[in-house]
Amino acid sequence: MAASELYTKSARVWIPDAEEVWKSAELTKDYKNDDASLQLMLEDGTTIDHKLDPKTKNLPYLRNPDILVGENDLTALSYLHEPAVLHNLKVRFIDSKLIYTYCGIVLVAINPYETLPIYGTDIINAYSGQNMGDMDPHIFAVAEEAYKQMARDERNQSIIVSGESGAGKTVSAKYAMRYFATVSGSASEANVEEKVLASNPIMEAIGNAKTTRNDNSSRFGKYIEIGFDNRYRIIGANMRTYLLEKSRVVFQADEERNYHIFYQLCASANQPEFKNLRLSTANDFLYTRQGRSPVIEGVDDAKELRTTRHAFTLLGINESYQIGLFQVLAAILHLGNVEIKDRDSDSSLIAPNNRHLTAFCELVGVTYQDMSQWLCHRKLKTATETYIKPLPRLQATNARDALSKHIYAKLFNWIVEHVNKALVTNVKQHSFIGVLDIYGFETFEINSFEQFCINYANEKLQQQFNMHVFKLEQEEYMKEQIPWTLIDFYDNQPCINLIEAKMGILDLLDEECKMPKGSDDSWAQKLYNTHLKTCSLFEKPRMSNRAFIIQHFADKVEYQCEGFLEKNKDTVNEEQIHVLKASKKFDLLVELFQDEEKATTPTGQVPGTGGRTRLSIKPDKGRDTSSKEHKKTVGCQFRNSLQMLMETLNATTPHYVRCIKPNDFKLAFSFDPKRAVQQLRACGVLETIRISAAGFPSRWTYQEFFSRYRVLMKQKDVLPDKKLTCKNVLEKLVQDQDKYQFGKTKIFFRAGQVAYLEKLRADKLRAACIRIQKTIRCWLARKKYLRQRSAVITIQRFTRGYQARCLVKFMRRTQAATVIQKYQRMCVERKRYRQKQAAALAMQTILRAYMARQKYQALLREHKAVIIQKHVRGWLARCWYKCCLEAIVYLQCCIRRMRAKRELKKLKIEARSVEHFKKLNKGMENKIMQLQRKIDEQNKDNRVISEKLVSLESSYASESERMRGELGRLRGVEEDAKNKANQVSSLLEELEKLRKELSVTQQEKKTIEDWAQKYRDEMEKMVSELKDQNGLLKKEKDDLNKMIQEQSQQMTEKMTRAIAQETQQLETDLNEERSRYQNLLTEHLRLEEKYDDLKEELAHSTNVSKPGHRRTDSTHSSNESEYTYNSEYAELEDGSRVGEDVTRGMDTSLTLKLQKRVTELEQEKQSLRNELENREEQFQRARARDDAQFRKARGAELEYESLKRQELESENKKLRHDLAEMRQSLLGGAAAGTGAPGSPAYKVLLDQLNASCEELEVRKEEVLILRSQLVSQKEAMHHKDEKETMTEPSVFAQDVNKLKDADELKQAYVGLKDTNRLLEQQLQAQRRTYDSEVESLRGELQNVKEENNRQQQLLAQNLQLPPEARIEASLQHEITRLTNENLELMADDPTASREARVIILRRMVDLMEQLEKQDRTIRKLKKQLKVYSKRIGEMGAGQAEGQTSPGQMVEEPIHPVNIPRREKDFQGMLEYKKEDEMKLVKNLILELKPRGVAVNLIPGLPAYILFMCLRHADYLNDDQKVRTLLTSTINSIKKILKKRGDDFETVSFWLANTCRFLHCLKQYSGDEAFMKHNTSRQNEHCLSNFDLAEYRQVISDLAIQIYQQLVKCMENILQPMIVSGMLEHETIQGVSGVKPTGLRKRTSSIADEGTYTLDSILRQLSAFHSTMCQHGTDPELIKQVVKQLFYIIGAVTLNNLLLRKDMCSWSKGMQIRYNVSQLEEWLRDKGLMNCGAKETLEPLIQAAQLLQVKKKTEEDAEAICSMCHALTTAQIVKVLNLYTPVNEFEERVSVAFIRTIQTRLRDRSESPQLLMDTKMIYPVTFPFSPSSLALETIQIPTSLNLSFLTRV
Repeated sequence: MAASELYTKSARVWIPDAEEVWKSAELTKDYKNDDASLQLMLEDGTTIDHKLDPKTKNLPYLRNPDILVGENDLTALSYLHEPAVLHNLKVRFIDSKLIYTYCGIVLVAINPYETLPIYGTDIINAYSGQNMGDMDPHIFAVAEEAYKQMARDERNQSIIVSGESGAGKTVSAKYAMRYFATVSGSASEANVEEKVLASNPIMEAIGNAKTTRNDNSSRFGKYIEIGFDNRYRIIGANMRTYLLEKSRVVFQADEERNYHIFYQLCASANQPEFKNLRLSTANDFLYTRQGRSPVIEGVDDAKELRTTRHAFTLLGINESYQIGLFQVLAAILHLGNVEIKDRDSDSSLIAPNNRHLTAFCELVGVTYQDMSQWLCHRKLKTATETYIKPLPRLQATNARDALSKHIYAKLFNWIVEHVNKALVTNVKQHSFIGVLDIYGFETFEINSFEQFCINYANEKLQQQFNMHVFKLEQEEYMKEQIPWTLIDFYDNQPCINLIEAKMGILDLLDEECKMPKGSDDSWAQKLYNTHLKTCSLFEKPRMSNRAFIIQHFADKVEYQCEGFLEKNKDTVNEEQIHVLKASKKFDLLVELFQDEEKATTPTGQVPGTGGRTRLSIKPDKGRDTSSKEHKKTVGCQFRNSLQMLMETLNATTPHYVRCIKPNDFKLAFSFDPKRAVQQLRACGVLETIRISAAGFPSRWTYQEFFSRYRVLMKQKDVLPDKKLTCKNVLEKLVQDQDKYQFGKTKIFFRAGQVAYLEKLRADKLRAACIRIQKTIRCWLARKKYLRQRSAVITIQRFTRGYQARCLVKFMRRTQAATVIQKYQRMCVERKRYRQKQAAALAMQTILRAYMARQKYQALLREHKAVIIQKHVRGWLARCWYKCCLEAIVYLQCCIRRMRAKRELKKLKIEARSVEHFKKLNKGMENKIMQLQRKIDEQNKDNRVISEKLVSLESSYASESERMRGELGRLRGVEEDAKNKANQVSSLLEELEKLRKELSVTQQEKKTIEDWAQKYRDEMEKMVSELKDQNGLLKKEKDDLNKMIQEQSQQMTEKMTRAIAQETQQLETDLNEERSRYQNLLTEHLRLEEKYDDLKEELAHSTNVSKPGHRRTDSTHSSNESEYTYNSEYAELEDGSRVGEDVTRGMDTSLTLKLQKRVTELEQEKQSLRNELENREEQFQRARARDDAQFRKARGAELEYESLKRQELESENKKLRHDLAEMRQSLLGGAAAGTGAPGSPAYKVLLDQLNASCEELEVRKEEVLILRSQLVSQKEAMHHKDEKETMTEPSVFAQDVNKLKDADELKQAYVGLKDTNRLLEQQLQAQRRTYDSEVESLRGELQNVKEENNRQQQLLAQNLQLPPEARIEASLQHEITRLTNENLELMADDPTASREARVIILRRMVDLMEQLEKQDRTIRKLKKQLKVYSKRIGEMGAGQAEGQTSPGQMVEEPIHPVNIPRREKDFQGMLEYKKEDEMKLVKNLILELKPRGVAVNLIPGLPAYILFMCLRHADYLNDDQKVRTLLTSTINSIKKILKKRGDDFETVSFWLANTCRFLHCLKQYSGDEAFMKHNTSRQNEHCLSNFDLAEYRQVISDLAIQIYQQLVKCMENILQPMIVSGMLEHETIQGVSGVKPTGLRKRTSSIADEGTYTLDSILRQLSAFHSTMCQHGTDPELIKQVVKQLFYIIGAVTLNNLLLRKDMCSWSKGMQIRYNVSQLEEWLRDKGLMNCGAKETLEPLIQAAQLLQVKKKTEEDAEAICSMCHALTTAQIVKVLNLYTPVNEFEERVSVAFIRTIQTRLRDRSESPQLLMDTKMIYPVTFPFSPSSLALETIQIPTSLNLSFLTRV
């Protein structure tokens, strides 16, 4: 097609880039043929103008469609070129984390520098047996392909692993060997694989070193041949090594190290066994310090040495040899430190007593003098004489280094040889697989002889690779019968001829080495003269005359000629070798050089200065090491060994692995395009691509092409013949017929054609999508228009109606509003008028009242002012009057005092004179006269008065009488008055007192009111604070309650989860123990089978050696069975089978040990369950206790105080009652006179009584006070925390301190509280004692009742038994009783029970002896009875023939008649003779065909027959017969399973019968747990003499083995169907699209098989189910089988899905979900939905859902994390990485989304395992399933040939 059709706008191309090698760009303009440039836009939006070469007009490479990016096979890409390969590898490596990619027949492996979980045993099992193209690329796929082709084609195989240092070659080779060891099935020879892997630490220690590119770089190549026998099991291995870098022993570049073993020895120098080596640190030796990097980060050299020594031991190299090896290595280090000094310019010397040379000589056992002599001298031989010539210092140093390299090379070869000896076996090798681990193409800044040899080897390997690729292409074209032309591919034969042909580089090098004065310069000139003009691949550098350039297949390489000759010679001083070989103390050194010949150069010259590296070639063992061959140069030896290697590879089928180093910094998943492209060019991957692109790289089958490009066809183009249809369509689509070819089964396309077809398909789909979108959008738009039109009309209708209603409503409202307004306005005006009127009246009223009040107030003020004025003026007047009066009085007093003083003074003067006396007497006389006159007048008056008195006396007498009476009356009145006065005074006093009290009371009241007010304020404040605190506390309480509830809920949930987890863990542990036990049984069965095989082989060999005893043992016929069982039962007749029985006894003992182990595990499980139940009970009790405390905590203290108050009241009542009794007793005793009232005793008692009463009242008042205080406390302390209990003394003391009473009240209360608490404790102690006594009495009573009932039952049973059985039962009861008493006695007092035990044991022994004697007596009597019965019968018969008396006819026949009647009643037993046991087993087990006779039998009939025979043996009490029957049954079932173990029907049949036999043993064992399911008749059939519990375990183990065999058989049948039916087959046609595929889609590893579908799986499952149901398998066991099958289906499907990128798509997820739904429907139809099979498919269901859900946003990531709980993180990430769109319309999962998923799932604790374990078998259990079938009703068919069985 024209370029204009491809290079259109939006087409994407690749353009060169200096940094990224290739960069993607998009065309912004269509290309035309005459355009000189392309308009491109880069991915970052930059627009560039890409110039085209005007000469070639080569357009840039086109980019593949996105749908092809990330393919497993690079040949599946439509455009095959370098940028497409590089981009595909980068996308797979960086985005999908896939390190393996196919490139045709090559596996490209990129080193991730990170440990990946893709190499486990589960991955190996997943790849085993799979086609190489059906699984994702992997080293295991290559190994599997090699293994299958070896087995199928009978041809040896080779895996060639190449790559540069650090690319991962060694690791890939190790994984390939591990795969072979795992899949070969060589269990007996697994140690070979261990030895091969154990050789790795050794070879890494002596052959690996640190370089600048790799910390563990292999400095040699190796080819390992893994040998297989005729059954393709590993039997041995052999290793060949190439290109050891010897020069590293003496020289290392910067940042590099010598070989690891030297540093390991130096790190372990302090070990005792290494003291004599005289080693120290690595920096002390010249050979280990030159690189200045003696330590590798993260590597412990001492630990690595221990690993190396362990590997030596494993490979059979003993300790003495190891020490010898280490001595040689230490000697090399000491030799490197030997200092050689100049003696003169032409000679040198070694100082005497050089400690390093001394150590060297002591270690290797040579003399110091000889060694120092030949280190500084050499011997020259001529034809006639021999000369000893001294060496200059430089030459002597080189000779010393050459000796060190030679010794190390010999040591290396010796170790390799002994490793090969350890890997060789005596078994004949049938075929082998070789693994070649060798350098890849190398080019450095300075390339020398080593790089030349390496690149020469890679040229040879590349030639072989090219020829193989070309051959495969040719075979494919010839197979498909298409015309083809010779593909032009690069043939590197000219380059090989340049190197190895006659007069080639190697020949010229060897010739120059033979020249006496040959040099590197002369050799270079010869090269220039010979090849510069004749060979285009040879070039000369412009600026150098000592170098040359070779054009290799990968790149041009410039080699420096310096050192080529010396490295090619590789010689060592002959005399130095002779000195070493002469060692007599060191045998290992002599062994190293025992085949050493003289290694001198043709010219006899001494080796010169060594270069950077030297090479050592390990010679072939098959060739004779003659002196001539030994003198061959290194180049010649390397060419010969390489030729041998190529011959070996050409004789095998090669498989190629190319390892790529993604970066030079060892960063995990970091991709450097420059380094990758360089290696891709060097390793031949791009050459493979070029060869594929030159032919027809894209290949489609006709069906795949038709399915993919059906959309490009019209209906008329589709014909019944799809091949013709494809031809017609291709002729229309692609005009150039050279672009494709039609083969027999495939269509071949040129490069780019698939992309063109994909473009046409995408355009067609895009056009179809546009048309569909157009039609749908038109339909949606019209539908939307019609819906809108209808909606508009409806809206208009409703709107118009609404508007009309609104108009009417408006008019109605307007009229109503007018009326309302009228009335409203009237009301408003009326209201307003009334309001104004009322307001006016109110104002008037108020105003008038105001004026009246003002007038009244004025008058009142005036009146009061007048009164005030009056009183004030009066008061002022009085005050003025008082003041005036006081002043006048005071004035008068003053004046009178003055006048008196004057008068006094005058009188004093007058008294002194006579006149004064006279005047005084004159005055007296006058007075006396006056007084005389007065007396006279008075006398007159007295007479008158006396007269009157006399007259009055009479009247007075009368009056006095009257007055006397009146006086008496008045006296009475006076007394009354006095009394009243006294009363008044008292009243007044009382009144005064009351007034005082009132004033005090008022004062107290005021004080109290103030205190109350203050207290009220304080209380209000306190109450407010308390309310606030209460609110806070309530809030806190609510929060705490909420928190407690949440914590309780969380704790409950946590405990529930913990219990569930613990239960689940216990169940898991139990299942693990069951699995482990069942695996042990499987291993035991395998070993038993192997033992039987070995025994048969031994017997066969014995029979061959003894013809007289030879038996046929080849056809597994009935003769073999007869022979086997004749030999098995020969012991009963003679003693020839003792050994076999011993062996079987050993097997039985092993089985019993396993049984005991299972019993112990069951007990442990039971103990764990009991512990779990105890923990649950403790938790429940603790939880209930916490709840109760939580409920009681709030009112605990108040309830306690209330209780104490009640106790105080009851105590007070009691005291009161006691006092009353005392009073009564005292009153009662008064009659006796001892306590009469008034007596002293009575008074004392009465005083005490009164004191007690007072104390009682005080206590009562205290109780009342306490009650009131408790009430107040309850109210005040309501805000306190509910959890404070009554035992907190601090809170109680604080509460008491709040009381306002005295301290005595507190003390009394505390004392009462303590007293009551003490009484309460005593009461509780007495109650507990009482309860314990009651319980003990009840227990004793119960024991007595049980003993009584047991005695009654025993007595009743004994009465029903016959006399003999009564004695036996009584003895048994006595033994049981004594045993119980012994146990009780031991439990009560172990010390005192010893004597009792001895006595009881003696009694038991006596009783057992008596019982045995009675048994023997009973047996003798029974035998005698049988004999007498027979005699009586004979006598009766004889008498019947003759004439006998009637009495004899009546009495004698009684016994013969009754005995047969009892035997006729069938008891469900079958009797057989011992000699018929072999026939029974043979007919019932060995020769019974499930498909024949067994189909028409009762399910489980063989089991019933065997059990009925066992019952008869038990009835006879014949333990030997029971044992032989069970043993023969078990061995026969094992034998038939071994013979026909692959037949499902046989295994299912015997699984059902074995389980039925096991259930019969349980059902009729006599155990109550099993007997409760039986009928009374069945209980009569229980075994009576033997306990077969141990045999039940053995039969259970046999059932487990049969179950595992059944699962394996079913798995083998289902395995080929699962992947095809569940993944590959399209159940829903047309959903999945076929993507373009590469070379690996169809491989020739296995022959094509029939295609299986989902219906095939369902039909097979139905067949399994119907067969098991027909055989009578237990339903529970069928459920377990179905669950196991569904697990296998889900696991195999999911594992293949995780390893197949082509299956991870949206459409495939739909197919898987549909298939799973069909499986669920099958379960539903069979009634098996509850068997757990659906849950086993949950991982597969979630994986299918993961393929279908959105994978873009954070919400999608959250949904995925919550949905995929059954998948591990590794599985989820793997599915997301593998998700591949089938069509361009789908989108890939972004890397950021995958990182988000990983971040969200990083906290999961789960196994990092990627794949599910398909070999896992669920532990099987056999639930007890009793049979309702009565044994006496079973009839034996005649077809079983069991006529020798007799019903009993």
